[in-house]
Amino acid sequence: MKLNCDLGESFGAWTMGRDEDVMPLIDMANVACGFHASDPTIMHRTVELAVSHNVVIGAHPAYLDLHGFGRRSIPHTAEQVRALIWYQVGALQGICRAHGATVQYVKPHGALNNDMMRDDDLLQSVMDAIATYDRRLSLMMPVTTRYEAHQSMADERGLSLILEAFADRAYDDEGQLVSRREPNAVHHDPDKIVRQAVGFAEYDGVESHSGQWLTLPATSLCVHGDNEQSLAAVRSIRDALGTRRA
Repeated sequence: MKLNCDLGESFGAWTMGRDEDVMPLIDMANVACGFHASDPTIMHRTVELAVSHNVVIGAHPAYLDLHGFGRRSIPHTAEQVRALIWYQVGALQGICRAHGATVQYVKPHGALNNDMMRDDDLLQSVMDAIATYDRRLSLMMPVTTRYEAHQSMADERGLSLILEAFADRAYDDEGQLVSRREPNAVHHDPDKIVRQAVGFAEYDGVESHSGQWLTLPATSLCVHGDNEQSLAAVRSIRDALGTRRA
């Protein structure tokens, strides 16, 4: 089970997250590409940090929404979706090349990610954009009870999927994340977070908020590192999974 984290989300003089602390603890870095956060200098520094810790680099594209941090839905045509993904992945790929690295996967951010999980047409546009750009790139997307259908869509395009799970979020009976607007949508108990991480790693699933067992075969676990509590949770997950990085 690989740990991934959204990083490089600072902007100019404004700092978000504790990238230098969390990078040594993870396997995969989802690097913001300038549309919801980041700028060329932040992208350069984040890639440099990832390379120094042998962390796999992924692009984290979003709707063009700096003011809303990419969390607001913005209607796009299929052509516009392709272009915004090409633009952001290409920018990060250029910076990676200068560091002797490469982008290896794409993980849509925020509202773009949420929207594609509710709209198969949008998901197909995202997949088409990645496949057209470079089929060697994988798509990282949330694992749900529809994972087999999503895998079939990816197979049709020659894409590989990285199915992602969350240790600190509640799941509904369809395997979707419970909205943050709902009570108890986010887990704060460190023991519960670790138990959920172990459940995904060892039993390929999670218990939904109604108590139903869901088979969700994830291959990567999203963690957060923006405060001391979240960093402690990442360390605990590493210890529990027995995959602490050197």
